[in-house]
Amino acid sequence: MSVPLERALELAERGRGTTRPNPMVGAVVVRDGEVVGEGWHERPGEPHAEAMALAAAGERARGATLYVTLEPCAHLGRTPPCADAVVAAGISHVVAAIGDPDPRTNGQGFERLRAAGIEVEIAEGDFARQARRQNEAFLTWATKGRPFVTYKAAMTLDGRLAAAGGDARWVSGEESRRRVHELRAASDAVAVGMGTARADEPRLDARGVGAVRQPRRLVFGQGPLPDGSDLELVSGPLDEELARLAGEEVQSLLLEGGPTLAGAFLRAGLIDKLLLFVAPKLVGGDDAPPLFAGPGARSLAESVPVGELEVEQLGDDLLLTAYLNEP
Repeated sequence: MSVPLERALELAERGRGTTRPNPMVGAVVVRDGEVVGEGWHERPGEPHAEAMALAAAGERARGATLYVTLEPCAHLGRTPPCADAVVAAGISHVVAAIGDPDPRTNGQGFERLRAAGIEVEIAEGDFARQARRQNEAFLTWATKGRPFVTYKAAMTLDGRLAAAGGDARWVSGEESRRRVHELRAASDAVAVGMGTARADEPRLDARGVGAVRQPRRLVFGQGPLPDGSDLELVSGPLDEELARLAGEEVQSLLLEGGPTLAGAFLRAGLIDKLLLFVAPKLVGGDDAPPLFAGPGARSLAESVPVGELEVEQLGDDLLLTAYLNEP
């Protein structure tokens, strides 16, 4: 199972940034131990991964095994249902990394395959985890009706976002700043709070990374926006605004601060993922802005647990990645 599913996950990544609002999907057809077809979803309206892989396999798909990163869809959209295409191709065995929570599929794809006599196997462990991570935004959007929220912050080693006088340029190094532009390019929307918008007048666009599209650029808070700002004001309660954004096909939201907005999202349980760029600097004192502002946990028992902690070196900085909510 391991090699074809691993390849399918690699193929799915080719659609990152172009498939929205559809998920990234990769597929591999194997017959008698040989890969006879591969495919991935490139963009809405174009063939899904399964259809591309089956077309490449042709008649060799009969009696073969299909490895796919997501349950084959069961509904007619811009393209025909993949589950029907799998049945018609004569596939005998399907191995899927995870199911598709879209209510138009959500197990129905597997049911169609089993009804046609196709053996269905759903992966567990690391492959399922990788598949969930790969489509974390789509899965959260489909199951929770809101965008997947990532809080990104650059901070000093003692957890400060800026010096006491407000100077925050630049806390992190050049490699970290480039990664932020890559994150913006991969996000549907980027947001800051009103304090950050007024103090820094950020552009919030993706620059120098060959972005296929630019994210929506949002400011949460009460207006007015600074004169000449072309950012979009978001002023309602967080849950309602996130639901509204989800209805507008915003699946991923990159939250860039400041600490007041981040604290509000944390207390509401709306941060799914943390990306903390930690610079080898110390500010000291108690008057520099912290990572989260506002009331915090009164005891360690009330603290917010994080999981899946990973560490990456970026120049002189460290990038800490952790999850607060599972996709």
